[in-house]
Amino acid sequence: MSYTVDFENVSTTGLESSPVAEALAGLRANEARYFRNKFGHVFTVTPADEAPDVLEWVHRILAEERDIVIASRPLEVTSFEVDGTRMAYVFYESGLSVNVMYGIEDGTKRAVGFKLSEGMEVPEELATRFKFARQKSRLAGVIRGSYFVIKGEY
Repeated sequence: MSYTVDFENVSTTGLESSPVAEALAGLRANEARYFRNKFGHVFTVTPADEAPDVLEWVHRILAEERDIVIASRPLEVTSFEVDGTRMAYVFYESGLSVNVMYGIEDGTKRAVGFKLSEGMEVPEELATRFKFARQKSRLAGVIRGSYFVIKGEY
């Protein structure tokens, strides 16, 4: 069942099993606010087991580009297109959020972003490969993030 993320009244709906559920909900709401304000897009998530194609696409890119397998259980996903870019998000039980920004036209920006919810440790599979910058968010507290550029075609 889909859930429309409300960034004004932040809820842990769908994220309750996460040890950092409040921070992860804030992170998810932060993303929802960004897409609503910048593109007018309503950010709706689906339980990961109800959208295996989205999960498979993100996991394939991680595996083929950087040999990364996320150890945490995926809770929710979303996939949509805005301004010529396909976006996909996976929110994990650990508090990790992975997003894929994939420009549809050749030569446009394509990248994978990682965001860590406040209170979570850097996942072992990412710790030695990426440095994480900090940013403050009214909704999510301190978010740590990193990214890499996608080189292949997906």
